[in-house]
Amino acid sequence: MEHRLINAIEAALGWSGAEELGKDFVRGSMDDPALVSRIMTPNRLLDVAMRRSLNRPQFRCFQKGEEVHPAIYYTDSVSPRGQSISMVNMRSLGRLLGEGATVIMDQANVFDPTMEVACRALQWWTRERVQVNAYLTTNDASGFPLHWDDHDVVIVQLAGEKEWEVRATSRAVPMYRDADPNSTPGDEIIWSGLMRTGDVMHIPRGHWHQATRTGSGSGKSLHVTFGITKRTGASWLAWLADWCREHEIFRHDLDRWHGTGSDALTEAAAQLISERPLADFLDAYEQATTLPRHVPFLDILGPLDAVVCTTHFPPQLQEHGETIDVVASGKKVTLAAKALPALRLLLSGRPVELERAAAVVGAEVTEVAEILVKEELCAVLTPELCSGYTDLVTNAVS
Repeated sequence: MEHRLINAIEAALGWSGAEELGKDFVRGSMDDPALVSRIMTPNRLLDVAMRRSLNRPQFRCFQKGEEVHPAIYYTDSVSPRGQSISMVNMRSLGRLLGEGATVIMDQANVFDPTMEVACRALQWWTRERVQVNAYLTTNDASGFPLHWDDHDVVIVQLAGEKEWEVRATSRAVPMYRDADPNSTPGDEIIWSGLMRTGDVMHIPRGHWHQATRTGSGSGKSLHVTFGITKRTGASWLAWLADWCREHEIFRHDLDRWHGTGSDALTEAAAQLISERPLADFLDAYEQATTLPRHVPFLDILGPLDAVVCTTHFPPQLQEHGETIDVVASGKKVTLAAKALPALRLLLSGRPVELERAAAVVGAEVTEVAEILVKEELCAVLTPELCSGYTDLVTNAVS
C-alpha cells in the first residue's frame, strides 16, 4: 500500500524500504509540511479524547514527573436514566495542560481513522504489527525518565518542539521477557537535541531515551510514536513448542529417574526444526492475526459503492489454473481465475469506488467486492474511514 507518510519517513531517514528497521539509530526531517498537520494536531487529539469513553491506560496524564490520579480529570457522565459513563473532564484536563502536563493516548489507531490507516500501511510495509501512541506536552512539563522500549519505534514530531536524549544499549536486543532485567542505562549518548515539527527519528529496541520540555517555557509538543514489534528467534522457538505437541514423543512424561529418552528427544527436536523452518513461522504469524474491526455491510442501509482492503497484512493470491485462492488472517476464499484483475484492485490496500472500477476491470468487480466484504477481508468505505485515506493514499482507480 503506497502511503504518503511512509514515503516521507523513508525520505527523512534515508531508507529505501523497511529493511533498515531495528538496525541503527537515525533521524532526519520531512520536506512535506502539509503532511504533518494532516496526520494529527493537538486539537484533534483532544477532540478524540472528548468524544469517547476512555479509561486508563488508554488515556493518561502526567504532571511534574508523576501520573495524575484519574479522578482529577475523569468524570462520570450520568444519563437521564441514571446510566453512568466515564468521560474525560475537558475543563479539568484543560487546566492541567494550561499548568503544564503531558497527556498520552495509547493505541490512537483504535480511535482515529487516520492513525488506523497509517498503522495498517506500516504493517503492510514492515510485515509486523504496529500501534501508535500520541504524546501531547504543554509548557515546561517533563516527560518519562530515561527508559528503553522492547520494540523498535519510529517517532514523528507533529507540532512544537521537545528535547531528546538517546543513549546506546546496555544489553544487546533486550526483550520484555528476558533473562536480565536490563535496569542500568548505557553511558554513551548517541544524540541529544531538539525534535522540531516535521522531524522523524528511529530508535531501535533497547536504546535508552528520554524526552522533556523542562526549561522550554511556554509552548507545546505533539509527537506520535509508531511501535513496531519484530519477531525474534525466541518467538520462533515458542511457536515450535506449540507444534511439538503433534508428535507423541513430546507428549510423554520426562524420565527424571533413569535419564533415558534424551537422545530421542534431541533428535525429534532437530527434526521438528527442519519441518517448521523460519519462513513457515513468519508466514503463519501473518495468518494468525484476527480480522480487524470494521463497519458491517447491510444492504438495507444502502448499496455497496466503495470498499477498501483492511487486513492487517497483504492478502496472498494463490493461482491454481481455473481458480484463485485469497488467503489472509487464517481465512481462504476461492474464486474463479477470471476474478484476478478485480482482486488485484480490491486487495491493493487503496480505496476502490466500484462504479469507476467496473469501467477498468469489468462489472464483476461489484460481485467480487461483495464476497470480500462478506468474508471481512474488505470493509465498506464509510465517510469516516475514507477520511483516513484522503490526501494520504490515492484511490485505486485514478
